[in-house]
Amino acid sequence: MLTSKEIRRKFLQFFEEKGHEIVASAPVVNKNDPTLMFINAGMNPFKDYFLGNATPKNNRIADTQKCLRVSGKHNDLDEVGHDTYHHTLFEMLGNWSIGDYFKQEAIDWAWELLTDVYGIEKDRLYVSVFGGDTSEKLERDNEAANMWLKHTTIDRIIDGSKKDNFWEMGEIGPCGPCSEIHVDLRDDLERVKIDGGTLVNADHPQVVEIWNLVFMQYNRKASGELENLPAKHIDTGMGFERLCMALQGKQSNYDTDVFTPLLSKISSVSGTAYGVSEATDIAQRVIADHIRAVAFAIADGQLPASSGAGYVIRRILRRAIRYGFSYLNLKEPFMYKLVAILDQEMGEFFPELTAQRALVEKVIEEEENSFLKTLAQGLAKLEEFLAGDAKVLDGQRAFELYDTYGFPIDLTELIMRENKRSVDMAGFTAEMTAQKERSRAATKLSTDDWIELEKDDKEEFVGYDYTEVDVRITRYRKVSTKKKQFYQLVLSLTPFYPEGGGQIGDTGTLEQGDQIINISDTKKENGVIVHFADTIPANIGGQWKALVHVADRNETAKNHSATHLMHEALREVLGTHVEQKGSLVRPDYLRFDFSHFQKVSADELAAIEAKVNARIQANFKLDEFRNIPIGEAKAMGAMALFGEKYGDTVRAIRFGSSVELCGGIHVPATGSIGLFKFISEGAVAAGVRRVEAVTGLGALNYVNGELEKLRAAAAVLKHPQDLASALQQLKEKESTAQKEIDALRKEKAMSAVGDLENSAVPFGDARAIVARTSLDAGSVKDLVFKLKSAANTLVILGNVVNGKITLSIGLSDDLVASKGWHAGNAVRVLAKHINGGGGGQPGFATAGGKDPDGMDKVLEEWKKEFS
Repeated sequence: MLTSKEIRRKFLQFFEEKGHEIVASAPVVNKNDPTLMFINAGMNPFKDYFLGNATPKNNRIADTQKCLRVSGKHNDLDEVGHDTYHHTLFEMLGNWSIGDYFKQEAIDWAWELLTDVYGIEKDRLYVSVFGGDTSEKLERDNEAANMWLKHTTIDRIIDGSKKDNFWEMGEIGPCGPCSEIHVDLRDDLERVKIDGGTLVNADHPQVVEIWNLVFMQYNRKASGELENLPAKHIDTGMGFERLCMALQGKQSNYDTDVFTPLLSKISSVSGTAYGVSEATDIAQRVIADHIRAVAFAIADGQLPASSGAGYVIRRILRRAIRYGFSYLNLKEPFMYKLVAILDQEMGEFFPELTAQRALVEKVIEEEENSFLKTLAQGLAKLEEFLAGDAKVLDGQRAFELYDTYGFPIDLTELIMRENKRSVDMAGFTAEMTAQKERSRAATKLSTDDWIELEKDDKEEFVGYDYTEVDVRITRYRKVSTKKKQFYQLVLSLTPFYPEGGGQIGDTGTLEQGDQIINISDTKKENGVIVHFADTIPANIGGQWKALVHVADRNETAKNHSATHLMHEALREVLGTHVEQKGSLVRPDYLRFDFSHFQKVSADELAAIEAKVNARIQANFKLDEFRNIPIGEAKAMGAMALFGEKYGDTVRAIRFGSSVELCGGIHVPATGSIGLFKFISEGAVAAGVRRVEAVTGLGALNYVNGELEKLRAAAAVLKHPQDLASALQQLKEKESTAQKEIDALRKEKAMSAVGDLENSAVPFGDARAIVARTSLDAGSVKDLVFKLKSAANTLVILGNVVNGKITLSIGLSDDLVASKGWHAGNAVRVLAKHINGGGGGQPGFATAGGKDPDGMDKVLEEWKKEFS
């Protein structure tokens, strides 16, 4: 039986022998396409080729591509773990022809690989072809059907609908008919009973699609019209995990050696064997799947975050943690322990995982610790509800737990059932739907077709050499959102730098006589530089003068060049483990994220800053190397960043000993930067630090601002000779005064002990001290603990001071032990009378409130909570 590593290797070797260039997987996080958050199909990295915006070195390509499907059209997240074949992260084996071979070779080679190389029995295979669509005026793909007859019988060729057998990149763009290859993995007895052909595309877990051959020959316009592409392409994708299931004779992807090492480790960590129960099996499958998605995303540079792609990764990770928490009793971090197994199994083909393993483990462990605390907060909120009499948790409150505290709804349902309560799921679903609709409406784009003004094979970027140039607008389109509409323009050539490599896009103007088009941003989309404008004149033909905002460009260049110098200095001072994890370069400041496992000290920051400024003073001139082989750039010392996709030729930037691969804008010599100054340092995630800095005029303004603060402080203190010493003396005096104030407050509180002791009333076989006070919070707590130190004592103090309302309850240890009373439960109920909430331990609890008039009700109703 072939191992998964052998299956992957044979695929790549097969297509290499067919003249294909084997390329590495692109990062799963898609940084170069604003229309796509993650790579969700094997063809995504090659979109520019299919759109005609770039030309490959080799027209035949093959690879194994990491893909992630969790949001939008391809949202499989909720199904993952519950069946045997859906995954968040999966590998797509693919071969591609960019205007080279077409249907015949794609069909012949697919059959040869599956049957001759992998040895799949031919009578287990079915193929589908596009059956035509009258609404599109498209005929059946008889050409593909006839080609399949060379390899199989007509009864195994199935006509498919447009939904299953007509592939489209999106609402607009390249598309075409496709042929799917399905495999019947049922045993012989089952295959005799029911014809496998009837189960194709019927969601049968053992009759599954393993390979899709897309014959890309049309372009879909925004109007819905189809037009022929100038060149025909082949785009194939074979699900690696399903292929392994077929070749290893398994009934589930999770039973293959792609997943069994992970499942074995999860069983060991949790003490729960796989195969014992459906609930724990689902949990283990969820965890085994999700660790792959999270680990590769982090290795490719995407850290968990509260928005965007980072939020998706955090959501996947938290789903796995929650399944471990709920079903495997895993109350401590465990996911990070699986990374070593993943590296062992996949590191050979995906070296980024091995290189980034320490960081991946650290980030995951920190995220686990954080979410486990969040779960504890959610549990406390549920305890507040359970302390009351209501039998149904309303949907709005359940959604608040989910949305604000990250508390999973199915865990909420489970806890409610255990306490003989329920959740208003209809209300929860309505809240969730409303949020999704708000989000969808806020981000929805409506994009018109490009209106072509003149033919132009390639838009040339000239911004390295020019900031002003004569151009023509070759095409434009209107884009509409809920809040506004704007236009996107493509120029014959452009000096505007498109957002990339952390540097923001250029702004400026297009001018023609007295007509001006303001360019508000510049981005790159599918290999094309696109210029954004809020309005355009009726006639945009003819020649325009493109002018970049030079002042902003120059300040941005200073910050970008300073980023390179800083990166080198960080590695010199902190160590060579430092690697860039993200950056932002603007005219007003720079931001830089990097791998480092502890806070950068003030001394270290000073040393780094000094090194950067020394390089600025050295006035190293810019050495720019355009379009050099990537091997040559690396030989010069340029470091390739994980999570970035580089071509065969690159641009290298050198300032002295600093050498980086970079496509951004830079100063002609480091002296132009002027001055470099850090303004902040902090943590972004576990193992990742962030610094912010300013340069040039920004640095000068920052220094002047700090000096003005010092002058103001000195003026307040009557201009002492030693400002730091004077401030220290002032701080010491304040500390001494505060201690004296605290002592007086405590004395005042303790003086009330006698009066409160005398106010005690019998309460069964205990005594109760119930009173109003007007003390600071610390004194109230001291007072409660003093009073409850006596045996058989219950203390309830309603405190109102400076408009702040608090309720404090204390129980002596013997009352907690003998009667089972719980201060935390009691305070949650009583706090409702003062329009507040709180909680605490059995012996002491507090609550805050908003309604002082409700304190009378508290002092009337307290006995009901201790009956």
